[in-house]
Amino acid sequence: MPAVRLHLVRHGEVHNPGRVLYGRLPGFGLSEDGRRMTRAAAEHVRSLDRPVTGLVSSPLQRTRESSEPFTEVFGLEPVLDERVIEPHNVFEGRRMKHALVNPFNWRHLRTPATPSWGEPYLDIVARMDAAMRDLWHATGSGDAVIVSHQLPIWITHLAVAGEPLRHDPRRRRCALSSVTSFELEGDAWREVAYAEPASTAGAVDVGAV
Repeated sequence: MPAVRLHLVRHGEVHNPGRVLYGRLPGFGLSEDGRRMTRAAAEHVRSLDRPVTGLVSSPLQRTRESSEPFTEVFGLEPVLDERVIEPHNVFEGRRMKHALVNPFNWRHLRTPATPSWGEPYLDIVARMDAAMRDLWHATGSGDAVIVSHQLPIWITHLAVAGEPLRHDPRRRRCALSSVTSFELEGDAWREVAYAEPASTAGAVDVGAV
């Protein structure tokens, strides 16, 4: 039988002293506080007193490191899945406040509904949905966890809620190490819970668009 519930877990704080938009760039692992946050997320899922029998992670360093507490708590090795990775975008490696004042970059903002600066929102929805469904049906029983990134999780939330995919990135409800939970009813996802188990006061959270 398939899974019972699926949790999308965002990674913890990243060590990013330059405060650049890191996107898919290599070499961006968790900060010390980020590791504390990921532990809090795993402990939160354990506190639900529900068996977890499936674990998937984005292949980027920060998500792999964020999956480690889930391995320790539930004894599962994560399966790496490219479909739950951070979207690509043209501003990787830059500080956004500097990039956006350069007129040369304004062309990338011409169609924000797509968005024109990176991977189309509809493509993100499709790949996340496919990864979620595959894990749901492969889990067998109990809950499943996917450790992913802010934008894929938030876009999934919007799609499931039937809301427009175009949005203000500053208004996303997807904090570091947050847990957004879904159930598959028939052929449709339903969001059933959202939690922010980790304290993020003072955290640096500027790595994605």
